[in-house]
Amino acid sequence: MPPRPSPVRRQSRAVPSRRRPLRERPLRERLDRLLREHQALHDPAVEPRNRLPWLPELRRWQARRLEASFDRFLRDPQRRPAARFFLSDVYNEHDFARRDADIARVLPMMQRLLPETLLSTVADAIELGLLTHALDLRMAQVLGRIAEPHGRLDAALYAHAYRVAGLPRLRAWQIDLIARVGTGLEHALRMPGVPMLLRLSRAPARAAGLSELQGFLERGFEAFDRLGDARRFILEIERDEREVSRRLFAGDPDPFDGTMG
Repeated sequence: MPPRPSPVRRQSRAVPSRRRPLRERPLRERLDRLLREHQALHDPAVEPRNRLPWLPELRRWQARRLEASFDRFLRDPQRRPAARFFLSDVYNEHDFARRDADIARVLPMMQRLLPETLLSTVADAIELGLLTHALDLRMAQVLGRIAEPHGRLDAALYAHAYRVAGLPRLRAWQIDLIARVGTGLEHALRMPGVPMLLRLSRAPARAAGLSELQGFLERGFEAFDRLGDARRFILEIERDEREVSRRLFAGDPDPFDGTMG
């Protein structure tokens, strides 16, 4: 008998397959697959839900929600750079297509020059962006069904759409990836030679048109270098995001502790 399709594939064609976890594949294969899926998922000709009217508003609302949840980090001078890095480069409304196109262009060279642990962190960042966009497409589609025409997105409507969209295991994996990206950058920062390698590659990267990728790595290293206890910072983000997700799925009347209207 042919193998049964996975439950995730039946639930949503927008969510990447996880029949064999991408992190367990050889790194080159994983990066190649992620970059192909990223290109297809962001192409309106392939995925018409990129044109859904609710998508931009959903992204703006989620960016505001994340900034509100990061408020205590942003008010701490030592943690502020790392918090800003997460909001601008890891988990937000930004389109990372340029950065990921940079990676596609230089993948063979990157594998010769950069440590595999750092490349695995780059792959985790791409997978996080891919999964986040897939879940956003699903949410925007749900909002189009359940929201009033020309309605306003607020905490109650967002929570309703979140529960209707479902996929709790993939929401949990999304949070896993947030933690993996932070932990990977923190680990790479402590590897001998990596910070120097990034500094030396700044001019060649700019000359080769790879400024987005170079900027992502440099901003991450600078933010984590000033952070101090990076592991505690990452654990706090992970704990907070899991609690928000738990409350949303549980139907908590105030899943954001009054920070969002």
